Amino acid sequence: MGAEPPGKPKQAEGRESMAGGGRQLQDRVVDLILESGLPPGSPLPSEPQLMAQLGASRNSIRETLRALHTLGIVDIRHGYGTFVGEAPVTALMPGLLFRARQSARQDASTLADFIQIRRILETALIAEVPQHADEDFLAELESCVAEIRTGDVVEADRRFHQTLYRPVGNEIAVQLIDLFWTVYHRVEEEIDPPEWLREEIGREHQSIVDAIRSGDAGRAAEAMTQHFADIERRSRRFIDRQR
Repeated sequence: MGAEPPGKPKQAEGRESMAGGGRQLQDRVVDLILESGLPPGSPLPSEPQLMAQLGASRNSIRETLRALHTLGIVDIRHGYGTFVGEAPVTALMPGLLFRARQSARQDASTLADFIQIRRILETALIAEVPQHADEDFLAELESCVAEIRTGDVVEADRRFHQTLYRPVGNEIAVQLIDLFWTVYHRVEEEIDPPEWLREEIGREHQSIVDAIRSGDAGRAAEAMTQHFADIERRSRRFIDRQR
């Protein structure tokens, strides 16, 4: 009888099986939350109850809850219990930032990918902003522009883009925009701290505010498109310096 062809080592197969089982258990806990109609902040069943309901060991339940906590799906409060989490988009940050940093070390043009994603999101949403703009909102944006010109450019820019889409009411979009803003700037600063052109960036943001104040959705979209064209131009100069 011929020898069987070599396969994966039993230890590796065991690890893969455990990983697959862990993912399945995570899915079952998520299903339990959804089927039970538990809103964010609600307490989960206790560990013994989850063990009985899901037919899993204590260690497996604990590992599953820790994994779901990392994703923001559950909130482990030591001494109080485990609760349903908010599952914010920002839970994606560690993995996305790691991938971006790793890729950018080999090819700085990775930064252009993050700018493209931001441009797609922001140019799609900006046309909805003018109809929601009031004087308090516009004053907040003007304050950000003033800070860009005289203070912390990076933080003011972030606050501007966080504030800009708040009236639209699309919380997921706002979180995604902030997520990709943060990843882009973290990677850019790590490769080579950029030279900030205060007046140029200030003018770009003021143009957006002026367009929103006019109430013209088309003009607002054009101002945002121009803003990202300028960001992409500065980014190309930055990328070229790294090559």
